[in-house]
Amino acid sequence: MFELPKLDYSNSALSPIMSEQTLDLHHGKHHQTYIKNLNNLIKNTEYEKLSLEEIIKKSSSENNAGIFNNASQHWNHNLFWKCMKPNGGGKIPSKLENRIKKDFGSFEKFKEEFINSGISQFGSGWCWLSIKNQKLVVTKTPNAVNPIIHDMKPILGCDVWEHSYYLDYKNKRPDYLKNFFEKLINWEFVESYL
Repeated sequence: MFELPKLDYSNSALSPIMSEQTLDLHHGKHHQTYIKNLNNLIKNTEYEKLSLEEIIKKSSSENNAGIFNNASQHWNHNLFWKCMKPNGGGKIPSKLENRIKKDFGSFEKFKEEFINSGISQFGSGWCWLSIKNQKLVVTKTPNAVNPIIHDMKPILGCDVWEHSYYLDYKNKRPDYLKNFFEKLINWEFVESYL
């Protein structure tokens, strides 16, 4: 059975960029609900013995929306929590920086693409930095969709569902994304996924 991961920081550690109230609600309620639903849906089924990634791929190919959405959201959030740290952002490690410059032309171009992908995602969803065919790419996905079903390896994900930012930013998703990028990203963790 899947369990809610413990955060590497306290619920107040990302404040004021992400408030304690938002983290309590997002991690403790929303993420926990995805896990509870997933465990209930896969109990006593062939999915029960599969890894989380296998569940996502199988449920996607079988068009099993209930299992897919909850499994994918569990995976997405596991990455999301690791992609942030208190006093994040700032200088990025050289290996990751060089790779970004090689694949996007400049760090500023990558930043612009990443933030714009989150802003332009209509409704709920995610924006991603992933590896596809040995190249870094920025994408966006609706709802719970994870890039792994499109043969990509996500290394950075930002949740743009309203529960991720509405208490702190109201309807100002661009402000949330800019602050996430500049003040929360754990670049060392992102580089570890290269």
